[in-house]
Amino acid sequence: LYMGSWGALKGGEWLGATVFPFGAGAAGQTLSAVQWARDLRPTAFYGTPSYALHLAETVRREGIDPRSLGFRLLLFSGEPGAGIPATKALIEATFGGACIDMGSMAEMTPWMTNGECRHRTGMHLWQDIVYTQVCDPVTFEPVPFGAEGTPVYTHLERTSQPMIRLVSGDRTRWVDDPCPCGRTYPRLPAGLYGRFDDMIIVRGENVYPSAIEDTLRAIEGFGGEFRVVVSRREAMDELFIRAEYAKSHADPARLERLTDTMRSRLRTRLGVRPVVELVPEGTLPRTEFKARRVIDDRDLYRQELGGTSA
Repeated sequence: LYMGSWGALKGGEWLGATVFPFGAGAAGQTLSAVQWARDLRPTAFYGTPSYALHLAETVRREGIDPRSLGFRLLLFSGEPGAGIPATKALIEATFGGACIDMGSMAEMTPWMTNGECRHRTGMHLWQDIVYTQVCDPVTFEPVPFGAEGTPVYTHLERTSQPMIRLVSGDRTRWVDDPCPCGRTYPRLPAGLYGRFDDMIIVRGENVYPSAIEDTLRAIEGFGGEFRVVVSRREAMDELFIRAEYAKSHADPARLERLTDTMRSRLRTRLGVRPVVELVPEGTLPRTEFKARRVIDDRDLYRQELGGTSA
């Protein structure tokens, strides 16, 4: 288990749930997890969004409908996804359960003190356990409600090695408007949707992997996985996106339309015209932990020029 999972494990046990941690990463582990889920009939699932989608693909290859696993509640942390509207909708449609976004940092025990309620209006910040501010990523001064920044955390109840104003580097926006649940904590309406150090600058535009994922998952015919390569072979940066297409879109005419749709929507969303390459569904490796989908090889180009800036 990665560090944040221990918070979910202990929390589940304190609630009286029977918790079955199976981990991920070992060969054949996901296929074993499918059988365990069918035998044990759990009603809740916790993991990363990318692993849940990988699990769904494994289930389907076995001829099983993911909805038949019976997950009523799917809780996520560790990476953006559960707060990205298109990914959230996909997970809920795939499994038939409610997708709940959570998260904080491994250093911030008891973990997951940012979490959605049943109304799923964004993560509430549990301020009386871990005091959280959303701050400017350069000055670290709090930003006003409605603005974007990075969460800065302070322990209020930890007596051993408390963290004081720990800067997360995550990217989010906070609000303080009412939630139907009645809680008055500030909220992160889109969750933790990226990292400031994940941002890549292409031709002067700030490009975030979460924006690419949200755009692709909303397009009919997208096959489930993608990779991004930023390259500079001449004077200009190029944004290459390799995306899978669904089997239903395998004929040449539909592939051409799908390529045009992806290119157009991504250009509108990102402000950069990407080069889109489509590959069959299942071509790209699936992740079982935190998804890493971006390769920036502009440094290789600079090395070819003898270390000069380009």
